[in-house]
Amino acid sequence: MSSPQEGSAAPDATAAPAGGEGQKPEVDAVERRKRQLENLGRSGGVYIPPFKLARMQAEAAKEAKQPFGPEVQRQEWEALRKSINGLVNKVSVGNIKDIVRGELFTLNLLRGKGLFARAVLRAQMASPGFTHVYAALVAVVNSRLPEVGELIANRTALMFRRAYARNDKIVLTAACKMLAHLMNQKVISEFTIMRVCLLFLEELTTDSVEVCCQLLTECGQVLQELNKKAMMILTSRLRKILHEGQLDNKRVQYAIENFFSILRQNFAPDHIGVVPELELIDEEDQYTHDVAIRDGQIDGENILNIFRAEAPEQYKQEEGEWRAFSKSLLEGESSESEGESDGGRQLRWGCRDCELADM
Repeated sequence: MSSPQEGSAAPDATAAPAGGEGQKPEVDAVERRKRQLENLGRSGGVYIPPFKLARMQAEAAKEAKQPFGPEVQRQEWEALRKSINGLVNKVSVGNIKDIVRGELFTLNLLRGKGLFARAVLRAQMASPGFTHVYAALVAVVNSRLPEVGELIANRTALMFRRAYARNDKIVLTAACKMLAHLMNQKVISEFTIMRVCLLFLEELTTDSVEVCCQLLTECGQVLQELNKKAMMILTSRLRKILHEGQLDNKRVQYAIENFFSILRQNFAPDHIGVVPELELIDEEDQYTHDVAIRDGQIDGENILNIFRAEAPEQYKQEEGEWRAFSKSLLEGESSESEGESDGGRQLRWGCRDCELADM
């Protein structure tokens, strides 16, 4: 009789500590989970309320005893990334002037040029119909920060190279459309487009001729104005392909005939190079880059997409320099927009269609 009682008492003795000390690992697990969620929120995976984000920044600065420590830099980098993505995603023909005047240069595009380039190219790939808007936005940035425009041009050329090597028609068409509108905005030279077209017409395929016609449809009007001889060479080559039947394909024949129909109408009204609402930069203010399409090494500088902490003193100095540059830029453009010329007031960015009558 004693053995069952002893056997029943043993579980009771072991159960008591399990209720007391056994809860401590559960509490530690909950605290560890909270810390994981906070760390996840810092990287942008979970929404953090502004008051909590400010508290985290204050705690990080207090721990490091530096107002521009690595943790604060990381949080500002995430805020910059979200702001750039939001700005690029909401830009349109109707609001691009307001974005250019107000929000664009308040963001540190010099530090976040990799983020800006990635956001623009991703948005363009997702919405090719808005390529002309993204190209206009790039043109504005390129007129003030040419290194940012050059980076976007180089990454577009890299995207073209990879798509051409992989025979990826969807990506290739999007890359060609971006190159076309960058040329329309004078961000890249017309020689870049000529190299692309000659590459397509060297080794004739159904897709290469079709994409070439689409490319010339997008930028033919501007190319004809900049280099009429080059346009004549390309059109004569397409005419030869059509008349000699070098590609016996109805789709190719239709693409070439459709292009010549648009050419006879001087690309009006649906294929104008730059619509008046997007003529935001005077030609003398634009920097034009020549991009290597076939030969030469292109550096996409993908390292710029990744956060890298800097020394607090250097970070503080660079932020101060950018704020001074941004302030002088915005004030200069604001004073230019209020200046009177020829009986009207010209808005900033050299917009040719933005004259306001005097009151």
